[in-house]
Amino acid sequence: MAGLPRRLGHAEEATLGEHLEELRGRLFVVLGAVALGTVVAFIFHGHVLDWLNRPLPPNHDRVVTLGVAEPFTITLTISLYAGFVLALPIVLWQVWLYFAPAFDPASERRVLGLALFSVVLAAGGVTFGYWVLLPRDIHFLTNYDTEHFQHLIQAKPYYNFVVTVLVGIVIVFQTPLVILGLVYLGVLSSRTLRRQRRMGYLITAAIALALPGPDPVTTFLELLPMWALFEGSIWLAFLFEHRRRKLTSSSATLGA
Repeated sequence: MAGLPRRLGHAEEATLGEHLEELRGRLFVVLGAVALGTVVAFIFHGHVLDWLNRPLPPNHDRVVTLGVAEPFTITLTISLYAGFVLALPIVLWQVWLYFAPAFDPASERRVLGLALFSVVLAAGGVTFGYWVLLPRDIHFLTNYDTEHFQHLIQAKPYYNFVVTVLVGIVIVFQTPLVILGLVYLGVLSSRTLRRQRRMGYLITAAIALALPGPDPVTTFLELLPMWALFEGSIWLAFLFEHRRRKLTSSSATLGA
């Protein structure tokens, strides 16, 4: 523990050399966490591959590899991605510790609250993507026009497809956080969102088209929760504004 970089206090002055030394120390911690996570993921790569293959239809329960070294290289790549996911809490914590001195205690609590909200949204996105979106999407695509095509699912494109879908749906599920951020900055208000609801649906559709999506079916299935999240964001914005007005009036009363 003594070798870990020291967190600077709020507004604590430090030289450029001290900042660079702290940055170097935190990078070492991040790289070490990713390396350790990759080793753990490689040891248990069979469970990771089983988890990724589970959305496949029963008649395609194993993916195809074409190269001699492809099973090993794909396993190593997936282990690296899984290791990064395992190390992500440490990575984000080190990034936060580096930038935290720029925030006062009140702002720090708000940032941490938004970060926790983002994690909850991301978890919801992965859950929806893995259990709802992927099985239906893969079933449709692998059964499309079977009279003219024989589906042999190659490992690398399949895993790229799964990762792209999950990343895309995680981005989609961050919609409430983005809208709350714009409301907090004063760019939007709940009243504006209610008045321009149709325009909001159109904008979310355009964003869904721009997000990672390997095919139109995936894009459409991503769009449905995005509309629901947008509608929920309007009510979250209303509650946020109500709470802020209440806190402002309380502060004014105490000041009087």
